[in-house]
Amino acid sequence: MKGKTIEELQVGQSARFSKTITEADVYLFAGITGDLNPAHVDEEFAKKTYFKTRIAHGMLTAGFISTIIGTMLPGPGSIYIRQEVNFLKPVRIGDTVVATAEVAEVMSEKKRVRLKTFCTNQKGEVVLDGQAIVSPPRRPVAS
Repeated sequence: MKGKTIEELQVGQSARFSKTITEADVYLFAGITGDLNPAHVDEEFAKKTYFKTRIAHGMLTAGFISTIIGTMLPGPGSIYIRQEVNFLKPVRIGDTVVATAEVAEVMSEKKRVRLKTFCTNQKGEVVLDGQAIVSPPRRPVAS
């Protein structure tokens, strides 16, 4: 698996990752991060909230952008510099999230790339949007 270098990236290139959110995903994320907010892990509590059911952690959904950056675009060897994110709609257990990252700007002199990032649900609704700054992998130095 090889990531794309700054020279291989062009505005408009994109990649996607899709995942259906399971109850196990939510509980595992809660356990790993320590975020045991009852809006995520307690159905009885969540029934009394605005959303009427448990919702996935926003950062779980945002993490799918990291999957793209680290494995697809630019891919292995990339360094995540910054992420801006806006949480627009809840993601519920059973929702299928499609994360997308698209090259918006190649900053050759800084050896960085700006990505437009967003996630949609199975209805095509944008649940999260933002942008990321990434340092793509460098070409190996010949020895």
